[in-house]
Amino acid sequence: MSRLLVAVLWLLHFLPLSVLAACGSALGSAFFVLARRRQHIVLVNLGLCFPELDDEQRRLLAKAHFRVLGRSVLERSLLLWASQERLSRLIRVEGEERMRTLLAAGRPVLMLTPHFVGLDAGGAGIAMRFDSASIYAEQSNPVFDRLLLRGRRRFGDQLLLSRDASVRASIRAMKAGRPLYYLPDMDFGRKDSIFVPFFGVLAATVPGLSRLAHLAGATVVPCVTRILPGGEGYVVTVGEPWQDFPTDDVEADTRRMNAWIEAAVRTLPEQYYWVHRRFKTRPAGEPRPY
Repeated sequence: MSRLLVAVLWLLHFLPLSVLAACGSALGSAFFVLARRRQHIVLVNLGLCFPELDDEQRRLLAKAHFRVLGRSVLERSLLLWASQERLSRLIRVEGEERMRTLLAAGRPVLMLTPHFVGLDAGGAGIAMRFDSASIYAEQSNPVFDRLLLRGRRRFGDQLLLSRDASVRASIRAMKAGRPLYYLPDMDFGRKDSIFVPFFGVLAATVPGLSRLAHLAGATVVPCVTRILPGGEGYVVTVGEPWQDFPTDDVEADTRRMNAWIEAAVRTLPEQYYWVHRRFKTRPAGEPRPY
């Protein structure tokens, strides 16, 4: 069955992006109806993060999220098999000169990359321009594990670090001139996390951005990928390097990170990865919302 799904994905990559996007949106609409557990998680997240919206507004936002999530699933076929020439036309990177300036000056670069659904397209866009590093979680299905590893190594000389690897490996990569594509905004449990606000709700957050930046002497550069309507492609925005970061206060740094991610999410709320149980780990005595 896994190989059959891979074969279907391979066939899909021949479609024009506008057709693939329509198919993905339809798939996402079906997910919204059929994946009731995930629908519940998304609606709980939106209720916590957007209390100012009424139930109907949150439901419409959830539907929009599932449509773009469906797109991200099918459009992954392009990232796995489309030619570099085609992807270069579809994925536009704005602000890459900021990274080139930092790297040319010998500065380690730590890319703050929140979980927007287009982040894999962003990773491909960065990989086509820079030999970079990223942290990889092994997939339980060996067919998909090999496929995803192959996809992430398609362009240039990419270094994939296991989530279980030591922090030293990430630091060495950055000091060797590889930007680290870093995703710090998921709930990984109580261990190594601190509670800081996200949309006004305490969220277990790994303070790795501050610690890695400190240990590597790295400059933090924010990076957000936006999926554009229809067949227009993707825009990867590399923002201005952060000033006065890190500080000696890890908690304050982590609060700043979450506040920045929250502001970015508000610019394209349907494209954040709401199917993740971001608030599953609670402070002692608080009930779990899911």
